[in-house]
Amino acid sequence: MDRKKKIIELARQMGIIRPRDVEAEGISREYLLRLYRKGDLTRVGRGLYALPETLTSESISLAEVAKRVPNAVVCLLSALQFHNLTTQIPHRVWIAIENKNWKPEFDYPLLEVARFSGRALSFGVEEHEVNRVPVKVYSPAKTVADCFKFRNKIGLDVAMEALRETWRSRKATMDELWEAAKVCRVANVMRPYLEAVT
Repeated sequence: MDRKKKIIELARQMGIIRPRDVEAEGISREYLLRLYRKGDLTRVGRGLYALPETLTSESISLAEVAKRVPNAVVCLLSALQFHNLTTQIPHRVWIAIENKNWKPEFDYPLLEVARFSGRALSFGVEEHEVNRVPVKVYSPAKTVADCFKFRNKIGLDVAMEALRETWRSRKATMDELWEAAKVCRVANVMRPYLEAVT
């Protein structure tokens, strides 16, 4: 298989590729740049390339962030949008990272970082595939609890809308919501709202 075909096949399999992915296959990164200049690949971010037809997904920025920050978990407004639980359109990708980790810095997509630790970081993590890239996203129940935890940052109205929509669309049970509320230490805050939706 020639180099061009191999790179195109790699992009098809992985969704988004980096120069190091190509070099791991024994191909110089120069071939990646040639395909980009000829229009066979599109640059989706600094050092990130994809086939032009894969860029139709609105979640491409989630895939891009997952490729660059593999340990991050999509959270809050971005997770709500991913699960179709909000009318909000986030202008940044919201990610959760470990309390002690460095904040990732890159020009695009813009990031909003929330810091978590212990069970609050690991609980409710789901893995979804976006453009063939594995993306970690919090479950609907965990996302709702996080919204109540960060209500001063995103607004109580957003948290209440998320809870109503999650319950209405049956994307989480009352037990799942209650467990997430306890993990996020917002059980007392959420209790009256949970009682109101049932």
